[in-house]
Amino acid sequence: MKTLSIVGARPNFMKVAPLHRAFRQRDTMESKIVHTGQHYDAKMSDIFFNQLELPQPDYYLGIGGGSHTQQTARIMLAFEEVVQQEKPDLVVVVGDVNSTIACALVAVKEGIPVAHVEAGLRSGDRSMPEELNRILTDSISDYLFVTEAAGLANLAQEGIPEEKVHFVGNVMIDSLIYYREKAAALKLENILGSSLPPFGGAGGGSFALLTMHRPSNVDHPQGLKDILQIIRGCTAHLPVVFAIHPRTENNLKKFGLYESLTGIPGLQLLPPQGYLEFLKLMDEAALIITDSGGIQEETTYLQAPCLTFRASTERPCTVELGTNFLMQDLNPQTVLAKVEEILSGQAKPGVIPPLWDGQAAERIAAILNHDSQD
Repeated sequence: MKTLSIVGARPNFMKVAPLHRAFRQRDTMESKIVHTGQHYDAKMSDIFFNQLELPQPDYYLGIGGGSHTQQTARIMLAFEEVVQQEKPDLVVVVGDVNSTIACALVAVKEGIPVAHVEAGLRSGDRSMPEELNRILTDSISDYLFVTEAAGLANLAQEGIPEEKVHFVGNVMIDSLIYYREKAAALKLENILGSSLPPFGGAGGGSFALLTMHRPSNVDHPQGLKDILQIIRGCTAHLPVVFAIHPRTENNLKKFGLYESLTGIPGLQLLPPQGYLEFLKLMDEAALIITDSGGIQEETTYLQAPCLTFRASTERPCTVELGTNFLMQDLNPQTVLAKVEEILSGQAKPGVIPPLWDGQAAERIAAILNHDSQD
């Protein structure tokens, strides 16, 4: 059974790595990787491939940026050539980026079955491009591999046949479990480049870890000003480590706010981090403040308090079972009240969701392998 697994953006690497490993362990499966280059930074891509022990991709399409439509169209045209050359038995897409829907569409039009890993997630917000990608990919996939119970309910509501749907757990957590010990061996001072900066107040945990990149939060001056105020408030209690996304950094400079950021005492700015480095930071942090989807899941497994700046989440189990708090706007007062609550020992206890046990990729491989033998 020849599979082509698609990576397009950084979160895809962590999802494809355990799948590729599980597929390669079976004599009956041949696994190849296609990197669309949807998000591509040579240094960061190399770090991720090396840290996750992935081979160099069998195909690199070099798509780059552009509008959602341009990007999706270019991926489809380039991937069509790969499919026609390789004639795979299955195309495996993960997550919800433009590469996910683009490659799924090409496969279906070429008569190739599609497996969607991380199926059934819904935020309910169709203004998010990722939400459209999720809905469309699920509607044309042959195998829908679900990470949490809400996904099962969503797919049933959308009329997806039950026999296509499999509750297998979370491949993102497979990677976290597999590499956690390796990440723990890293020295924090090597990641930070120094010791943590001094901060305004006394007490608190080791540090707060911050990431922000969503357009709704960082593409306008008020959102950025609110983020600065939140950082200032946090540094009254503990240092803040901000792994700054290029989009956020560029917008801070564009709106004349970057110097205000760098002038905050108790703040340590870091460039985008490798997978192991960021896992180490999450594992050491007293709390995490983010607008990322995947970080909600990782902090839930690590049982680390997480404040997520989103109007809604497609991963409700991280709120219902896990340690995630959904902060529906960037109101600094509300956020800082929650930060103080967490630091005073009132964080949610949280439990690890069902089947988040490091075996999701093996379950997926077993299902695909069984069906290929029929």
